[in-house]
Amino acid sequence: MSKYPADTLSLVADVGGTNTRVALADAERLLKDTVRKFANKDFAGLGGVLTAYLDDEKVDCAGAAVAIAGPVRDGRGTLTNLDWSADPEMLAEVTRAETVAVLNDLQAQGHAMGRIAPENLKTVVDGPIAEHGTRLVIGVGTGFNAAVVLETPNGRVVPPSEAGHANMPLRTEEELRLLKFVETSHGFPAIEDVLSGRGLEHIYAWLQSEAGTRTEKRAADIMGSADTDPIAEDAVRWFVRILGTVAGNLSLIHLPFGGVSLIGGVARAMEPYFDQFGFAAAFRDKGRFAGFMNNFRVDIVEDDFAALEGLRSHLQGLMRQ
Repeated sequence: MSKYPADTLSLVADVGGTNTRVALADAERLLKDTVRKFANKDFAGLGGVLTAYLDDEKVDCAGAAVAIAGPVRDGRGTLTNLDWSADPEMLAEVTRAETVAVLNDLQAQGHAMGRIAPENLKTVVDGPIAEHGTRLVIGVGTGFNAAVVLETPNGRVVPPSEAGHANMPLRTEEELRLLKFVETSHGFPAIEDVLSGRGLEHIYAWLQSEAGTRTEKRAADIMGSADTDPIAEDAVRWFVRILGTVAGNLSLIHLPFGGVSLIGGVARAMEPYFDQFGFAAAFRDKGRFAGFMNNFRVDIVEDDFAALEGLRSHLQGLMRQ
């Protein structure tokens, strides 16, 4: 027997490479007391996760939406770091919902913009905010991606993107050596191979090779020893400045006068070092356009449920159509 009245709540799920968060939502809000986290290793696919959740909650869904950490085309997506996929047919079959949607995880974050409580935002580069201006969401965690958030007369549009797989930018001989090191090890010097958890490990390994030493560290250990290990400190410095450069590049491409939002566990872990290692300076270091970069404010999002809220908002827009 269902715990809830039929067709009043929707299911939303944020699917990462390691864990999946699932929750229920009504038309106005995410029901945070229904959020559950599942370890993906315990399931053969996303359908199993959703079935386990629905068996516990016993809910007849009005709608269902999932966000996945991977490319989505025509409503069908595949996770980048896990052999899972999602499509509308599977979602409708498992949840029995009439309205369903599959989004990229950054798209879901984009739909949450403007709906995050002020106390869950921390400004790291000050600047003005245009109320209806274009926004930009940049995700730095297990991987890297970015999504532009467009406000149109017909509502909000958040196109999918795979920005993390574009080439890393470079300006100096040192940066070229870093990119060649990454290319030798991984075949292609993508942004994600430097700006992610494993990317920090790649920077640290490169700095070790430059110093003629070979000590491997996981990303968490590099962050934890940044105040005691000079090479770990240098790795964090490199990471912060490259992140500033790439965020500035993306801002010039998309002109986010509505603000730039950094999301993801690695972005949050790096934030205490932003001032020390010059994130804002790197963000604005655009030659004769350096002054123009003052038009863009950058915030860190400290809300773990932002993607779920974005899914809720997007789903409600679909159900009103």
